[in-house]
Amino acid sequence: MAASLDDDLELDNQDYYSLLNVRKEATQDELKASYRRLCMLYHPDKHRDPELKQQAEQLFNQVHQAYEVLSDPQSRAIYDIFGKKGLEVEGWEVVERKRTPAEIREEYERLQRDRDERRLQQRTNPKGTISVGVDATDLFDRYDEDFEEMPGGGLPHVEINKMHISQSIEAPLTNKDTAVLSGSLSTHNGTGGGNINVVVRRVTSAKGWGEVRSHASAWKHARTVEYILKGCFLTAQCGVQFSPRGMRPSCSLMTARHLDHNTMGYLQWRWGPNSAMTTSLVRDTKTTHCTLALQLGVLNSYLMMSYQYKFQDEDQTKVKGSLKTGWFGTVVEYGAERKISRHSVLSATVSMGIPQGVTLKIRLSRASQTYLFPIHLTDQLLPSAVFYATVGPLLLYVAVHRLIVIPYTRAQKREDLELQRISSATDIAKKKQEAESAVSMRLYNPHHRVFLLPGLIILNAWYGKFVTDTSQKQERAQVIDVTVPLQCMVKDSKLCLTEASKVGLPGFYDPCVGEEKSLKLLYQFRGVLHQVLSADCEALRIPKQSHRIDAES
Repeated sequence: MAASLDDDLELDNQDYYSLLNVRKEATQDELKASYRRLCMLYHPDKHRDPELKQQAEQLFNQVHQAYEVLSDPQSRAIYDIFGKKGLEVEGWEVVERKRTPAEIREEYERLQRDRDERRLQQRTNPKGTISVGVDATDLFDRYDEDFEEMPGGGLPHVEINKMHISQSIEAPLTNKDTAVLSGSLSTHNGTGGGNINVVVRRVTSAKGWGEVRSHASAWKHARTVEYILKGCFLTAQCGVQFSPRGMRPSCSLMTARHLDHNTMGYLQWRWGPNSAMTTSLVRDTKTTHCTLALQLGVLNSYLMMSYQYKFQDEDQTKVKGSLKTGWFGTVVEYGAERKISRHSVLSATVSMGIPQGVTLKIRLSRASQTYLFPIHLTDQLLPSAVFYATVGPLLLYVAVHRLIVIPYTRAQKREDLELQRISSATDIAKKKQEAESAVSMRLYNPHHRVFLLPGLIILNAWYGKFVTDTSQKQERAQVIDVTVPLQCMVKDSKLCLTEASKVGLPGFYDPCVGEEKSLKLLYQFRGVLHQVLSADCEALRIPKQSHRIDAES
């Protein structure tokens, strides 16, 4: 219902609609009727006891605040879209009233942009990549007939032969200008190098941007992107390399167009040391991702096809395969990718080809950091290397997931839940006190002892976590008695609870934070017992014939 103003979510247990026990689509007459009824119950002047009078005043103020917001069309529209936080944004007092929800959303986005500009200088976007290359060819090549064993041991020799580290940060200069500072270090078989890059990017319009790039290895680039038509854009880039051998210019041009809702077509031309022309088709749907690319160049020409299937599961599992053939040979790759935590994605890919051999590539992406581990198994196309590269990571993942990840996730979830309970202990105690106060005032007020009248009678009512599965007997049920608060809501032998969390109702509080809760009722209607179990955010209307308890049972 409400969008948070900050990236982090804030817990807010108080819902104005639940507090008044009305539907989100409630009319002004329904709001007014519920408000008057609650005001009669919680009015401080009806209580002589000082403690009850103070508690009634707090509940009366909460009900009044809820009605004050929901009875005003503009405040209600803001609350429906952005919640209580939307009402706290500075600037609403100067906004013209009687606006539509679309106009209110547009105005809110403008106010949020103004706030974002004030925080512009405090933001960076760090990104990093670490790649560690492992040479494990001794594991399989030692069994080849032409392999000459090196003196000094019988164990296979595995070593790290290359490494690459890169890092970049973004620093907004103005609302349109951004500076990017990046650097990288690389080493391979004892030799290495590095560079530092500085990029200044400027947004020229809603359809284009440009950037200037320079780095310590004497490159200078200028790049612009411009949207030509709807669904079509053009990217142009030029650069100059200064070296002891002289000046070497280069440029590239790429255009792309939407062929349909899910398909993009690309055409790229590069001129310089690696001149080539590339055309590709990319189709991306909810369940598949396909790519077809053809490159014709002086040094490198190839044809590449790839296919990826996306499973619609919670872990966002993907399986992929590709075929690439050209002047360098033929390479076949297949692999899988899976989300292992909220911010981490793990993937493994087997690459085999001629003359490259067999390589296992493991990739871990966590937030904006990427870790790559290419493991070169053999220079030849050996079936044993392909088998172990496929089965080994799969068995290792299953073992680690079952023995480490699942137990750790469960323990972390229990720990987070316990921390949430501890951190919200004060709020829970306050809610409990308000609920007990509401119950006390209803018992004290003789006008609401309707449970003595015939018709619908709430005999017992419990709210909280119910343990019904016999396999979970070790878990303890956490419920509270809400018989009196519900009985006081009975009107004309009917009880209606809207589709909202029951925690917001007067007389209720959350006995088990972060867990699924239900409302269990045992009631009597016209002398017949009825029983129902309702989910927390499920609408409830009684009496119903389906809730009737048969005389035989």
